[in-house]
Amino acid sequence: MLKEFKEFAMRGNVLDMAIGIIIGAAFGAVVNSLVNDVLMPPIGLLLGKVDFANLFVVLQGGAANPGPYASLAEAQAAGAVTINYGLFINTIINFLIVALAVFFLIKGFNRLRAPKEAPPAEPTTKECPFCFSTIPIKAKRCPYCTSEL
Repeated sequence: MLKEFKEFAMRGNVLDMAIGIIIGAAFGAVVNSLVNDVLMPPIGLLLGKVDFANLFVVLQGGAANPGPYASLAEAQAAGAVTINYGLFINTIINFLIVALAVFFLIKGFNRLRAPKEAPPAEPTTKECPFCFSTIPIKAKRCPYCTSEL
């Protein structure tokens, strides 16, 4: 059983998949930082100094402190039940950036992998306009109906 597992784990596809998952996780962290630290602050500033991470709706206040809460962290520390739509917006933007990056990556990979199309070859035959037989392109007379071309 151990030998079979080793053969399974050492197959190329399994190793490729493992490497892809590891790189994908690292790429996800980079995209997360890009969205949260680079893209969202200017967008929030343009929308009137809104911090998307602190956009939430309180459904039920906390037992110790019924509210109002200045930040999401404060509401969660008090035990309030919240809908965190600002974090959801950040997650959607993360997804869109990752999907766009993967799209461009696959598009570039397919462009490199696609074989170059050869120009169409010069025709070597033509069709007789009288009997519609296929004849050599240099023929002056059709060998089937003996018409002059």
